[in-house]
Amino acid sequence: MKKTASLLGIAILGGVLTLGGYKVFLEKPQIVIERTVEPEAQVVKANFANTSLPPTYAPTNFTAAAEKTVHSVVHVKNTAIKTQSDPWAELFYGRGGGARKYEQVGTGSGVIISEDGFIVTNNHVIDGASDLEVTLNNQKKYKAKLIGTDAENDIALLKIEVDMKLPYITFSNSDALKIGEWVLAVGNPYNLTSTVTAGIVSAKGRDLKGNGTVTDSFIQTDAAVNPGNSGGALVNTRGELVGINTAISSKTGSFVGYSFAVPSNIAKKITEDLMEFGRVQQSVLGIGIDSRYSEEGVRIGSFPESSNAKKSGLKIGDIITKVNNVKISKFSDLAGQLKAKRPGESVNVTVDRKGLLLNKKVKLSKKDFHRSEKANIDLKDLTKNEMKDLGISYGVKIARDYSERADGSSIRGFIITKINNKKVSSASQAKILLDSKSRYSVAIEMLDLSGEIVKFYLR
Repeated sequence: MKKTASLLGIAILGGVLTLGGYKVFLEKPQIVIERTVEPEAQVVKANFANTSLPPTYAPTNFTAAAEKTVHSVVHVKNTAIKTQSDPWAELFYGRGGGARKYEQVGTGSGVIISEDGFIVTNNHVIDGASDLEVTLNNQKKYKAKLIGTDAENDIALLKIEVDMKLPYITFSNSDALKIGEWVLAVGNPYNLTSTVTAGIVSAKGRDLKGNGTVTDSFIQTDAAVNPGNSGGALVNTRGELVGINTAISSKTGSFVGYSFAVPSNIAKKITEDLMEFGRVQQSVLGIGIDSRYSEEGVRIGSFPESSNAKKSGLKIGDIITKVNNVKISKFSDLAGQLKAKRPGESVNVTVDRKGLLLNKKVKLSKKDFHRSEKANIDLKDLTKNEMKDLGISYGVKIARDYSERADGSSIRGFIITKINNKKVSSASQAKILLDSKSRYSVAIEMLDLSGEIVKFYLR
């Protein structure tokens, strides 16, 4: 027993001596350096926590913005009566004998913009509706009245009658929105009410021609937007409205990373026009664009007759670089600025003239016609007096017919009332319907100069 204990003691002593020798002679000492790292002025490392944040810093806690806006976004239900024809029934019972009417229901979102019940949404959300119903976040339902639409920018204005003050979202200046800024999308995707998603502004002035509108100044974000979000709110971290969610870029129909919104400055101007005039008053600068050059800015290529831009001292070859001190890099930037302004307003235009920067004040004119390239005609809105004289409540006038027909006939002065059996109420809407990329012929119903109904087919 003593021998065993002696051997164990010798073994432990040997281990201690071996470990001590390793520490003294072989192992290199571990060096710990403690230092204070001074933050660089322009570069902030990912693991650096700055406790003194600049005033423009936006927190990633969006609860305040969500609580402020979620009760101001509504669910919009669109019920449309559709007619389906049965060719076999028509064969036996005559034309219309096989027609079957049915209800088609669509849904989307809307944004309350006033305490007395004005709601802005997308035109495509309510298009063709025979009945509109709005559901508030508290599940109360109201019938909605359509005040007016702007198909060109995909905006519509609704009104509900309420006996209380509604929560609403205030418009913000979308020109002040910056790329990389946090935004929230609030809406009702897939009938899931009060849904909030977050993302950043990915781009501004995005051109989406070919999506059913001619808007070319969208805000692009990566906030998740899905079917049902259309017409909902895009808000900043203060809960202010910066855009109306309108479209997604997707091959599947669902969100894949890109969503687009009409800027609040444009939506605000359109809703104000619809309230005051019943239709949009579109302004123009009075220039023709020279698209042969690719420099930053917009080059003036021509002037129409009686151009205010020309009268203000602008010249062909001038490159527009700013409007009201907002940078203009491409045509969509310029279009976005003009769509947010009214005819009669003046804007300060900065141009580059052979390296010399000049500032000119230009009074905006009213755009009074829309050109349909496919039909080769100019379209003009009807005045209230013209509609009263004709005994109609909708329609647009053909202001000019550029087609050269063998018999010398012209449709100038005719009134287009329906396109593909759809009532038209504005020149911008008629242009979109006429220039749609349909594989089939476009059926146009018109009133001729004598007031007779005529039909025309555009292939």
